[in-house]
Amino acid sequence: MSALFSKSQDAKSQNTKSQNTKSPNTGSQNPKAKFAKRPANLKVLSRYVKLNALLAIIGAVLGLWALQLVFSYLSELDSLDDSYTMGQAIKYIFYRSPYFLEQFIPTGALLGAVVGLGLLANKSELVVMRAAGVSVYRIVGWVLQPAMIFVLIALAINQFVLPSSNQLAKEINDADSRSLVTSVRGYWTVQPRFARAEDGGTTPDGSDVLYIDYADVQGNIGEVKRWHLDNNGSLQTAVHAEDGKYIGREPLDTTTDEPSEQYRYEWQLNNMTKLNISQGFDSSQAISPSDTLSLPFAPESVYLLTRKAEDLSLTQLYEHRQFMGQQGTRSLSHELAFWQKLLSPLSILSLVIVACSFVFGSLRTHSLGLRIVVALLFGLLFSYVQDLVGFVSLATGFSPLLMVLLPIIASAILGGYLLKRQM
Repeated sequence: MSALFSKSQDAKSQNTKSQNTKSPNTGSQNPKAKFAKRPANLKVLSRYVKLNALLAIIGAVLGLWALQLVFSYLSELDSLDDSYTMGQAIKYIFYRSPYFLEQFIPTGALLGAVVGLGLLANKSELVVMRAAGVSVYRIVGWVLQPAMIFVLIALAINQFVLPSSNQLAKEINDADSRSLVTSVRGYWTVQPRFARAEDGGTTPDGSDVLYIDYADVQGNIGEVKRWHLDNNGSLQTAVHAEDGKYIGREPLDTTTDEPSEQYRYEWQLNNMTKLNISQGFDSSQAISPSDTLSLPFAPESVYLLTRKAEDLSLTQLYEHRQFMGQQGTRSLSHELAFWQKLLSPLSILSLVIVACSFVFGSLRTHSLGLRIVVALLFGLLFSYVQDLVGFVSLATGFSPLLMVLLPIIASAILGGYLLKRQM
């Protein structure tokens, strides 16, 4: 009996062992269990690739930014004098640093993507990923995700930082632009002038050439110059005021839909000097503590008109475009800056695609150092092409939107073509 019992126990143990050995095989043959493990492995791989790309892009952007700050500091040393001290130069560079950072984000993203993926390729990790079934496009998608962080950073700098920082920088170091006779600053306009007739009507009384140097959103304006020309174009009076302050608006006509014809906005000019020129070219000068300046524009619109395109945020550029459309005019420089800032995310992403195409392939044919140099040269070329098409748009009046899109589309097509060759 004991022998039979031992044999039965041995049979049961063999059955249980066979069942245990079969159970993993049946589980491994289950496709659901097989695909349940794959997303977890891909999640680990994606985090690893994203972290490498993010750190490389951060290092590249900060490195280029630091170099630009050093070069800017060295260039400011030549301008130091009694009125422009070392402390002011450092403050000027500090206020300009957000502009330098925003300018180098596209090139830094390109260079960082090449370095991040190149380090993985040096260790043959990209080869292992592709051998495991991870496609090239999936890896490129992983690299594009940390690049989106810098897209948001660039948009935030353009929207919230640059309008204030650029203005503070110009207040510190603006002597060069004021000394240039040919420089175009502030807001220039020609206003028709009318005189009251005896019958109660109005007659043409020449025109005023008006110049406003600076304006802010609170209604304060800087230097104001106004020249009055008669109907024959002869200069009659010249007025100069140091600054002015917004004092209110006066309703004119409420039946029209044009905002410029509904109200007349008034500014009080301070420390005004007026020069009268007679027909015999004799002149007389008078100084008055204040005078009134009338404009058909609200203070917010005057602020937009007196600022350069690079100093305005994306929303301010849009408001400027809407205002110019209401006036029946356009500013190509502001439209070009609007589309450049709006489409800057596509510029960064297209450069990252090109960077990824530089890495995939055998490193035995081209070293990582050569690929980094080529990527840096391509980033500089892309920046120069963007500037070139901008100048072409300003010179010819061609569509700024199309001219901004051309380098982006060409870069994306080139990157996609190079990636397809590596498939």
